[in-house]
Amino acid sequence: MLVQIAQLFLSLTILVTLHEFGHFWFAKLFKCKVEKFYLFFDFLFPFANVANFALFKKKIGDTEYGIGWFPFGGYVSIVGMVDEQMDKDIVDKEPEPHELRAKPAWQRLLVMMGGILVNLILGIFIFWMVVFVWGKNSLPLQNLKHGLSVDSTAYNIGLRNGDFITHVGEIPVTDVSKIPINLIMNGGSSLSGIHADGKKFSIPVTNNDKGLILKRIKKSYFVEPRVKMQIIDSVEPTGYAASAKIQPNDKIIAVNNKKIIFYDEFRTELSMYKKEIVAIKLLRGKDTITTKCNVNDEGKILIKLKEIDDVKLVHKDYTFFQSLKEGWNDAVEKIIMQAKQFVVIFTVKDAYKSVGGFATMTKAMSTTWDWHHFWFFTGLLSLGLAFMNFLPIPMLDGGYIMFILWEMVTGKKVSDKVIYYANQVGLFIVLGLMIFANTDWLRD
Repeated sequence: MLVQIAQLFLSLTILVTLHEFGHFWFAKLFKCKVEKFYLFFDFLFPFANVANFALFKKKIGDTEYGIGWFPFGGYVSIVGMVDEQMDKDIVDKEPEPHELRAKPAWQRLLVMMGGILVNLILGIFIFWMVVFVWGKNSLPLQNLKHGLSVDSTAYNIGLRNGDFITHVGEIPVTDVSKIPINLIMNGGSSLSGIHADGKKFSIPVTNNDKGLILKRIKKSYFVEPRVKMQIIDSVEPTGYAASAKIQPNDKIIAVNNKKIIFYDEFRTELSMYKKEIVAIKLLRGKDTITTKCNVNDEGKILIKLKEIDDVKLVHKDYTFFQSLKEGWNDAVEKIIMQAKQFVVIFTVKDAYKSVGGFATMTKAMSTTWDWHHFWFFTGLLSLGLAFMNFLPIPMLDGGYIMFILWEMVTGKKVSDKVIYYANQVGLFIVLGLMIFANTDWLRD
């Protein structure tokens, strides 16, 4: 967990710092006075006058650069930026030339879009470099030796272990990992394929089914490659398996006299006996051994299996310029997915309950320090921040952009007082959304 937290912390630190630098750079370009540029907050966010102190600060020219004590994002303070922290008496005064509100609309627009533009460019660049350095893996349907393993939600809609899904709606399955995406995000209304016994199937997927899939997908997997039970690689020293004298290089062949061939059979059998004791039959070399083992409340006995050897991923490397095209395509696809996710929240039953916060993002990080996963997730998060900040909610960048575009289209500037009070409302909206997202564990 600590490794996951550290990775998320580093990712957000990089993204927030560069986001704020986007605002800062355009503000300086247009000769706006910038009072502060801070990594983290030097106050108890969002209360600008509470617990004001910095861990480090240094003033260079008109700008104070620093590191705040509250490790939650960061900010740039541009003079004349009408926000929720501004003294409301200032909005009644005429702006001075160095203030942001005194600048032409097109300059204010670029200042407010600076962070979004940086996040977009950064996301594209990261995906470019990820493809160039690590290439791409995919899992075509024909590379599944034993079909798919399905979770309880998939089982309830009619799928079975060993199934081969060939189509999601009218979309052919070219990569197994994209089945849930095509089903939920791309409007798939059915799953078609072949059962393990050779019979064809076509299963309708309703809006309610999609809601259930979204609810479970943070804890489960919906479908994944079906693999044979592997040899044990290691045993948690203080876990139940160790107490039952289970050892590395053992192979589990039965649980409660039920023969185990595939890993999903083992996982399903243990899940039926949470907090109970099971009889496990092991193959140790040429010997067959039976032992009694406790199962924890998550349906686990705390063992790690050897790497899967019967699923053949297709790997492809790219040249420097080929990876630019692939990285661009990946970034565009992720931005479109962000928009589709937003639509799904309002169109799929109970989809809003799947919205997660920092705990969800932490769990999405690798449990070991994996630079490939770290940079992929950082690129994804960068594009996500760009999309979220573009939403026309007062206080977010998109709220300011909305007011400026109105001015540019109509020729009528929205008064600073209206913007000020709109930001007050926006603050409560954003805080409410943050609280909702970060209490997702209450909805699980």
